[in-house]
Amino acid sequence: MQTASRAHQPAARNRTASTASADPSALSYRNLPMLLLQARERMMVRFRPILGAHGLTEQQWRIIRALNERGPLESRHIADLCSLSTPSLAGILGRMHEAGLISKSQPRHDRRRLRIALTARSTRLIGKISSELQATYVEIERTVGTATLADAYRAVDALLAGLKSRG
Repeated sequence: MQTASRAHQPAARNRTASTASADPSALSYRNLPMLLLQARERMMVRFRPILGAHGLTEQQWRIIRALNERGPLESRHIADLCSLSTPSLAGILGRMHEAGLISKSQPRHDRRRLRIALTARSTRLIGKISSELQATYVEIERTVGTATLADAYRAVDALLAGLKSRG
């Protein structure tokens, strides 16, 4: 049994393709997508009980949060912002509409478009849930440290900005 797996070894910080191992089966970089998923899961385990207690799924909360921060949006923009596939989004929006969490409207000039907005019910729900979410963020900050959390935000923002050009 190995004492340290490759997944737990530090990443080569400035490694380029020219310095990668000659062994084609050797992976020289840590699995960043998996690490980001693990970090997401460790965050969400703190938020899921709050959302569930208010009858919300993670996807519904992402949509509510996006609409709260940006105002009414077209469904395609919601899909992009919330990292949801269009077929999944259609079902989620349908259930949210039935639950009175969102309203749907079509602009008169283009009936193919669908504009989604929060309802008063969602706005009240945000008011109810915000103090619990804020307390969770404070606890996370206390656990990992203010500097680490600020560094994480900066690093993720930079990663997103850098990868945006590649689609």
